[in-house]
Amino acid sequence: MLATLSHRALPWAATFWFVAAAAGQLIFALYIVSLYGGATMRGDLAGWNKVMPHGYVAGDAAGNLRVGLHLLAAAILSLGGALQLTPWIRRHAPGFHRWNGRVYLVSAVAASLLGLAMMWTRGTVGDLSQHLGTSLNAIVILLCAAFAWRSAVTRRFDEHRRWALRLFLAVSGVWFFRVGLMFWLVLNRAPVGFDIKTFTGPFLTFLAFGQYLVPLAVLEVYFRVQRGASPNGRLAMAAGLVGLTLAMGAGIGAATLGMWLPRI
Repeated sequence: MLATLSHRALPWAATFWFVAAAAGQLIFALYIVSLYGGATMRGDLAGWNKVMPHGYVAGDAAGNLRVGLHLLAAAILSLGGALQLTPWIRRHAPGFHRWNGRVYLVSAVAASLLGLAMMWTRGTVGDLSQHLGTSLNAIVILLCAAFAWRSAVTRRFDEHRRWALRLFLAVSGVWFFRVGLMFWLVLNRAPVGFDIKTFTGPFLTFLAFGQYLVPLAVLEVYFRVQRGASPNGRLAMAAGLVGLTLAMGAGIGAATLGMWLPRI
């Protein structure tokens, strides 16, 4: 009885997490398209600076192009990731799955490289520790993309699935940062652990690294539990995933109402 329950609970908890994350990333994609795509369509590139410091710099055509391509890649990644990991699509539309995967992988590499160039040449909010955390995120994305591609080409599909999941979580780092920050603000009802004016502090330093390292660590535990944990271990993992999903959902709700929806 307990074994049967544990085998059902873990996939259900993982699906619960995935549906919540996919919905949150869809809203984030709509925000990117509406704010930045809308400003671009209106010819108001200076509108990028409403949220992104130094997003548009007059006279810097090459730099502005890098920013625009980075934003385009971010929108593609936010939309394409959920589609790529949806089991029904993988089973019933394998052709779309393969092409969407190629686009996703290329977009992940492009967004990482362009993001690094933007951060270290134009600057952004935060201090050096946050920049280093984000730079490491880009390196992790590039590594996961390389291993996901290699395992797909060599037709090691179980391995490819694991690397694709790692890539999805690493790519979602910037999204996790926003969701995590808003959850923290809701939890504490104040900017605890950082200065909201300078946007620096120990919590933001932690979040700059934790935005991808924490999800990746949870994923590795999930893989281990999948491979052969006891029923109690599987139930504990399922309960942990549900708890993390509820926390993530609170962050998504706060980010949607406070950051994204007003600009859609």
